[in-house]
Amino acid sequence: MIFDSLRNSALYLGLHPRLGRAFDYIASADLEALAPGRHEIEGDDLFVNVIECELKKPEEAKLEVHDAYIDVQVVVRGTESFGWSEREALRRPCGPFDAEKDIRFYDDVPQTCYTLVPGQFTIFMPGDAHAPMVGEGSVKKLIVKVRK
Repeated sequence: MIFDSLRNSALYLGLHPRLGRAFDYIASADLEALAPGRHEIEGDDLFVNVIECELKKPEEAKLEVHDAYIDVQVVVRGTESFGWSEREALRRPCGPFDAEKDIRFYDDVPQTCYTLVPGQFTIFMPGDAHAPMVGEGSVKKLIVKVRK
C-alpha cells in the first residue's frame, strides 16, 4: 500500500509501466467534471471508474483483494478513510474469489486505517487488502485500474 500526495506521484512510476499513463490521465483530466462510470484509457489494461457514493461505517466495510489489477484511488471531493491489511494475514473469506470481477471479500478487521483528502492518492497492489469508502457523508473518487 502506498499513500501520498499527487504532487509526489513521479516517485512511483517505476512500480509498473502503466502507472505513468495513469498519473498523466489524473493530472490532465478535469476530475470534478468526470461523470460517474467507466472511462477507458487503454481498454481493459488501464481504465478509470468514477464513483460518487455515500460512505460507510468502518464495521460495514469489507476488506477486498484483487489478483489482476492494481488500484490507484484518488479522492476528488470529500474525505475517505480506508482499512488496510496484508493479504497473507486474512483468515475470514466471505466467499470464493470472483475472477470475472477480480475481487474477493474478507470479514477480517483491518490492521491499520488512514484517510485521504483531495490531492492525495493510494495505491493497492494485489498483496494489499483494503476496505474502502469509510467515513461520513459522501465522496467522489477515481479508481484507476491498472492491469498488472
